[in-house]
Amino acid sequence: MAKHISTGKIGEQLGAEFLSENGYMLLASNWRHSHWEVDVIAHKNNVLHFIEIKTRRSKNFGLPEEKVGKKKIQNLINAAEEYLHLFPQWQRIQFDILSIIILKNERPAYFLIEDVYL
Repeated sequence: MAKHISTGKIGEQLGAEFLSENGYMLLASNWRHSHWEVDVIAHKNNVLHFIEIKTRRSKNFGLPEEKVGKKKIQNLINAAEEYLHLFPQWQRIQFDILSIIILKNERPAYFLIEDVYL
């Protein structure tokens, strides 16, 4: 497995644990529709969260959250529309980015950016 794929899988696992520890109820991981994917769908305080998780093992190429562009946000929106079509009971939604940096010999650093929009 390529190192960047391995890092992404580790980040998604760490991210799910972080979100659970911070009061989010996880509903789905790697939820797919067509070619769109959402890393985590969770709810907290009656808000449905569509969460993109980005992980890096160094800061050499910028921060993880800097890799989430307009196209990725639009893909999250498209996936969310389909999810809400299947589960229409949700009235409030939000798009979030969870950035994780895993440096050698350090604890992972988490940065949650809430309510992201274009």
